[in-house]
Amino acid sequence: MPLFKINPGLDRAALAATFARDRRVQIRNFLTADAAATIHQVLSQQTPWGLAWNDGNSQTDISPADLAKLSPQQRGAMGQAIAQRVRARGYGFSYQRYPMVTAYANNWDPEGPLHLLVEHINDAPLMDLVREVTAMPDLVKADAQATLFGPGQFLGLHHDAHVAEGWRIAYVMNFTQDWHEDWGGYLNFYDDDGDIITGFRPRFNALNMFAVPQRHNVSFVPSWSQVGRYAITGWFRDR
Repeated sequence: MPLFKINPGLDRAALAATFARDRRVQIRNFLTADAAATIHQVLSQQTPWGLAWNDGNSQTDISPADLAKLSPQQRGAMGQAIAQRVRARGYGFSYQRYPMVTAYANNWDPEGPLHLLVEHINDAPLMDLVREVTAMPDLVKADAQATLFGPGQFLGLHHDAHVAEGWRIAYVMNFTQDWHEDWGGYLNFYDDDGDIITGFRPRFNALNMFAVPQRHNVSFVPSWSQVGRYAITGWFRDR
């Protein structure tokens, strides 16, 4: 089965109109069904997950090897410690990740599917789609990380204002099947009064894109969620 193939039936004009109006868009079924199923299998069965967390002060990354050494009790204690530190500072995040661009640059697995996905994300078919939908012809590249949100994990409210790094469009490719509405993990957007104006369910085979800066978060995943929230995320850049 193909690893990455864009659905040829997308209504690009309609998607561009939505993005022009809202500064955000969800492209459902953006890959062919076979390609989406392949990426889901890669993320759910072949990805060595580490952990990233931020307590409002600095980011900590735990490698896949070190995370695998922790017992369930140690992971639970770590989660409680992260929550306490985030509570004290008012911002933070915690989720599992595989740093695809770092892995690519350092040849961690040059024949592996995640290595190849970095190339596909930066190749003409996807870059041309993104330029067309966003009306930003100056986009030149994208970075990427694989993410997995499980129980107790979240991404706090922020706005991605990294203009100096060339961030123009944030994206989330979701690859979880049958995500229930009560399991959190929504990509939410907020107005200046703190109200949610739009929320995107982590829908299987959906590409979410939004112009940055823009206030957003990923809502807390509760203990009763039954599957992981698998995604590939990053930013399309103009430099």
